[in-house]
Amino acid sequence: MGWEKNCNFAKIHLSISFFMNNQNNQSEVPQGQTKEELQIRKKFIKDFYAIWNAANPTKHVYNIDLKDFINVRFLSIQETSLLAALSYKSTLAVTYFTEILERAVVIERVKPKPNNQNQKRFSEMIIMKYNKKEFGTIKLTVGVLKSSRQKIQYCITALENG
Repeated sequence: MGWEKNCNFAKIHLSISFFMNNQNNQSEVPQGQTKEELQIRKKFIKDFYAIWNAANPTKHVYNIDLKDFINVRFLSIQETSLLAALSYKSTLAVTYFTEILERAVVIERVKPKPNNQNQKRFSEMIIMKYNKKEFGTIKLTVGVLKSSRQKIQYCITALENG
């Protein structure tokens, strides 16, 4: 039983390594703004999340600045794939996912947007930033659930001038 568990972990690790080595080649992520290119970037992000979720069954990462876990849910995938796919750089930023969740620092806390259906379940939105050396600044938005106060990764995007 223990051997099977270790074997599965090795498979997941190899899957992520394969993905990073073969899918994260910048020349394979389209840079344009056609509908087809946006769809390819959206699929790239969803595929990355699928592999990350398989490798992280707890679906959360401890954030140093918050001193709490940031949980990854379906909404995380939905929002990030929708918004990050709009930009080539934001699409690439997603590949630093675990590092962003661990090391992003709080910039501000704001109320959820009143007209945004996906933010209605949150009591506040935490805006965080992570400065990735040789990449730039990445924005992480985290929602705090009204009911449980659980922190949910909401969206990741690269800041072009930030």
